[in-house]
Amino acid sequence: MSRIVVTGANGFVGRALCRALVEGGHNVTGLVRHAGGCVSGVHEWIDASKDFTGLASAWPQGLNPECVVHLAARVHVLRDDATDPDAAFRATNIEGALRVAEAAVRNRARRFVFVSSIKAVAEADSGRALREDDPPAPQDAYGRSKFAAEEALVRYGDETGLDVVIVRPPLVYGPEVRANFLRLLDGVWKGVPLPLGLVGARRSLVYAGNLADALMRCATDPRAARTCFHVADGDDLTVADLARALGEHLQKPARLLPVPVSWLRAAGRLTGRSSHVDRLIGSLQVDTSRIRTVLGWQPPFSIDEGLAATARWYRSTH
Repeated sequence: MSRIVVTGANGFVGRALCRALVEGGHNVTGLVRHAGGCVSGVHEWIDASKDFTGLASAWPQGLNPECVVHLAARVHVLRDDATDPDAAFRATNIEGALRVAEAAVRNRARRFVFVSSIKAVAEADSGRALREDDPPAPQDAYGRSKFAAEEALVRYGDETGLDVVIVRPPLVYGPEVRANFLRLLDGVWKGVPLPLGLVGARRSLVYAGNLADALMRCATDPRAARTCFHVADGDDLTVADLARALGEHLQKPARLLPVPVSWLRAAGRLTGRSSHVDRLIGSLQVDTSRIRTVLGWQPPFSIDEGLAATARWYRSTH
């Protein structure tokens, strides 16, 4: 049994991770900003400070974890209303992450698992699946902040001896999912015509249960030390295939229109939503061979099982 602190423990991925850790017999403390929302068996620690300011002095006496998993972050949004998005992302995703790492070291944690994003590397692949050693080319404030945080944490680990492990997931889905994936579920459920029938590019996804299992391994397996891992389900679908699969599980056949991809790109330019369209029609596949080889990790759930669980949750709310 390991003692593990999880920041953002009451969030979408945090709840899945804490559930896996508790079921695995680990002692879990959830660091959250607001009370409530943590899964059963998690010791809740509330710290409402902005960007973890003063966290080291607020750390509970006697809480000496072996590992801290840092999930809390300012997340990517399509329309950011911050005056300076880069500064806002830096404050939380870089400076905040470093404050958590510093507090972890002060309280004798040996490992720090930083949940980054594939967006720290790229928004699309270049014809082959993205590997951990590919040159980073983040395209937005969120991706830039995540990559800068990776660099800062690795430097801090080198200086202090903290074992920093980085995990880069692509889009995460599962029960309680939000944002674009939820909008796709809504569209299929309501029978909205979706102009995605001719989109052939494939995109990697990761089911929250699979990501949670990988993070648990990264938190506890000695072989994960000081390594960066890409994590995904392994069966990459086109957006059209994804919509069809969701339709089957929702028992609401997806209404896919055969709109040429060139038309979609033109519509994106005309409406100022090119980046949104690119995320729908561009290829973004990730290579997960490193975590499979180094840790012997295999996703415990197939993508069909993950989509079925997501659809069951969605149907239960409608």
